[in-house]
Amino acid sequence: MDAIILQILNGLDKGSAYALIALGLTLIFGTLGVVNFAHGALFMIGAFCAVFVQRVLTLSVETVDPTKTDFLGNPLKVKTPYVENWFGHDFGSAIIDWSVPLSVLFCIPVMVLIGFVMERGLIKHFYKREHADQILVTFGLAIVLQEVIKAFYGANPIQTPAPEMLSGVATLAGGIVYPVWRIVYFCFAALIIGGVFAFLQFTTFGMVVRAGMADRETVGLLGINIDRRFTIMFGMAAAVAGLAGVMYGPINAPNYHMGMDFLVLSFVVVVVGGMGSLPGAVAAGFLLGILESFASTTWATTTIPGINQIIIYLVAIIILLTRPRGLLGKKGVME
Repeated sequence: MDAIILQILNGLDKGSAYALIALGLTLIFGTLGVVNFAHGALFMIGAFCAVFVQRVLTLSVETVDPTKTDFLGNPLKVKTPYVENWFGHDFGSAIIDWSVPLSVLFCIPVMVLIGFVMERGLIKHFYKREHADQILVTFGLAIVLQEVIKAFYGANPIQTPAPEMLSGVATLAGGIVYPVWRIVYFCFAALIIGGVFAFLQFTTFGMVVRAGMADRETVGLLGINIDRRFTIMFGMAAAVAGLAGVMYGPINAPNYHMGMDFLVLSFVVVVVGGMGSLPGAVAAGFLLGILESFASTTWATTTIPGINQIIIYLVAIIILLTRPRGLLGKKGVME
């Protein structure tokens, strides 16, 4: 039973990332009708927002420390981060230690801005084009963004550790030991998902957006600038992907190809959940994350070698053969 619970927790952890990325993809498809293959790159850029903030906070000044000497008795030069000089050693060290959570504050405006630029500068020209054209142009954009990050930060993964307070393990009910940060990530994902659904359900802006998703022309005839609202939703979707990447850094060290690693799986999640269905995207994300976790166990990989690599695709094939519109998709939408 402990092993089963542990695999479920592992699945919820991975499923949280799938659900957040798939949620953003579905927001974009549901509002703009665009298949955005650059969404994985937004997840990657979010992760590198944490890298950027960490490097800025650790910028150092070289000073002479008279209390430390070399073997000749000369005072040693030591590097002290600027934040420690400005705010004191203890508070400055705490700021550096909590650089990943603090990166969330930097990530949100950056990702919203990137989303606006992408939508206004490129995506809007492909609204009425075939989905194949949208996939080609956004996939090309993803490759460009990936190579830009590689040029600035190199090809090797860069560690963005969790705060010391959250980097240990927690003992759960039944004596199950599990990393604290993975629990934090799941709670963070649940908060973001709940916030998006609450925004769409209970705010006037969200109700207009949902109406526009159902019947864009009628909403436009009422004198509402639905295009502007959909552009804002694109920025929100970009922010969701970026936040998923920021907080995922301590679990999987940011690297330039991490967006591509999650992109294909996230699209499978969207298709399984149902194109344009927000609840379907979230439900499919967690479901496939749990299935992948169980398929990665020693028993599963020994019984069926390589099952952990193909389980998500097998489930997708079965679901699409039996229910072409996905678990919670609307009839006729990408069926």
